[in-house]
Amino acid sequence: MVTGGGRGIGRAHALEFARQGARVVVNDFGVAADGSGESAGPAHDVVAEIRDMGGEAVADNADVADWERSEAMIRTAIETFGGLDVLVNNAGFTRDRMCFAAEEDEWDSVVRVHLKGHFAPARHAAAYWRTEAKAGRAVDARIVNTSSGAGLMGSVGQAAYSAAKAGIATLTLVQAAELGRYGVTANAIAPAARTRMTEQVFAEMMAAPTAGEFDTMDPANISPLVVWLGSGESREVTGRVFELEGGRLSVADGWQHGPEVDAGHRWEPAEIGPAVTDLLSKTPAPAPVYGTA
Repeated sequence: MVTGGGRGIGRAHALEFARQGARVVVNDFGVAADGSGESAGPAHDVVAEIRDMGGEAVADNADVADWERSEAMIRTAIETFGGLDVLVNNAGFTRDRMCFAAEEDEWDSVVRVHLKGHFAPARHAAAYWRTEAKAGRAVDARIVNTSSGAGLMGSVGQAAYSAAKAGIATLTLVQAAELGRYGVTANAIAPAARTRMTEQVFAEMMAAPTAGEFDTMDPANISPLVVWLGSGESREVTGRVFELEGGRLSVADGWQHGPEVDAGHRWEPAEIGPAVTDLLSKTPAPAPVYGTA
């Protein structure tokens, strides 16, 4: 199952899974880039593409952040194809604002679709896999979440989006820790590609290449990693966040415990400054926030 599979990166994932022989549930609520509207068209269009190439697919138009509809979405996969092996959480939209200008509804809607929209389908899928494992049936399942460089480093003008994507990265770590005993892995990707969301913010960087050049921003560049993470070959890989742009693949090195100093007693405020100065001298500078000089 690929959420947000009707356009952009999600569409590329759905098509690549189908090319590799998977039966695919293509979920897409069909909203605009800012989350407005609703249409069944995008999901059905991708299903038609998959069927035209000889694959098997069904469309689903659930709102991934709706608890009941996301549960029904998981049931659709199980009832249609007899089970669910891979859940790719990809759906989302943006309503970009500086943190001092963002409105409450903009914050709520972005965090809802990204963070809750990742949690809800995965929760229902995980419950199914746990039940299968407890019944003695072998489970070899995958969750692939979609974070972002904005979630790892932050991005100017995208406070809600960055916070939600950071939450997704941490959610992935918890899922990996909790679900491994049931035969489920959880990993996340932080892709860079040309989509409706990114082209508005990074128009110059996302521009199409000239004829004959490798299109580093083609959404299809991301899908081979996602398909591999959904395969049996990846069963020993879990709790990781991968960055991918064009042909450049890396593993993100998340928060680590850094250097420390132990005073051996309760700190006095006057002692903190010198201690922090010393600690920062031993700590690498943080990666710059996207959009800063």
